[in-house]
Amino acid sequence: MSDVAAIDHLVKKHQELKKEISKVIIGQDQVIDEILISVFSGGHALLVGVPGLAKTLMVNTISQALGLHFKRIQFTPDLMPSDILGSEILDENRAFKFLKGPIFSNIILADEINRTPPKTQAALLEAMQEKSVTVAGHNYTLDAPYFVLATQNPIEQEGTYPLPEAQLDRFMFSINLQYPSFQEEVDVVKATTGDHKPVVNALFTAQEIVDFQQLVRRIPVADNVIEYAVTLVGKTRPKSDAAPEIVKEYLDWGAGPRASQNLILAAKTHAAVNGKYSPDIEDVKAVATGILRHRIIKNYKAEAEGHTEESIINQLL
Repeated sequence: MSDVAAIDHLVKKHQELKKEISKVIIGQDQVIDEILISVFSGGHALLVGVPGLAKTLMVNTISQALGLHFKRIQFTPDLMPSDILGSEILDENRAFKFLKGPIFSNIILADEINRTPPKTQAALLEAMQEKSVTVAGHNYTLDAPYFVLATQNPIEQEGTYPLPEAQLDRFMFSINLQYPSFQEEVDVVKATTGDHKPVVNALFTAQEIVDFQQLVRRIPVADNVIEYAVTLVGKTRPKSDAAPEIVKEYLDWGAGPRASQNLILAAKTHAAVNGKYSPDIEDVKAVATGILRHRIIKNYKAEAEGHTEESIINQLL
């Protein structure tokens, strides 16, 4: 199959996938789009939202529709690295045997990742970056495709360990979940308080998703689109000559080169699922907020004057 035909096939499968997910998840279109772009780009995503917005249900539904294995890890203050990676035990023949932890799955929901100490966070983030884990000197490769969706709770800050900037940078997207609209909430209540349980069909195999991830990497990108993405990321750095006044005034730190890489990868996927064979500047703009949001650090003045990361990114766009 040629790449053009493969992109046409991806468009069709992506539409079927969204229809399948909408059997269970009402609304949240933007959130689902960004999660799917992360999956097809081979990145990871961080979901930020108050409790009760169906984060677990959403990830479970997406993994069912993608035909992938799903595991949920509830992060707590006493969680140890071995609880997620696995550990060696002595079997009945007094030989060491490795028991795999929950990290060995295709889709991991790392629930409330900021509830666990940095040592355990680091174990997960190493697996995300390397796609493998090392336990007792042995290296184990994780199954492909491999996707981590971490959630963190924005309100209860007591007893949390915020992710350091370097670890936040490992996530392709930071996605904000909003409350549903009035009509969406009415539909949710109707759908979840009766006895009808929708069946989600698996539309993909793991190999198909890996093939689509490789297809995305082969999509050509014009130089002016890459230069636009790199320029946009450069403008977020307060010490850069290209930084506009708003950035110099309100940001302490800007985004690093990984943001430029992720902008182009996500723009390729955004173009592909919308039936375009190469991304343009509009595709970069469409994914920019979710990719830059967690990579820029506001200063106290921005907090005091009520500027959000989104409002600063919108001005840059």
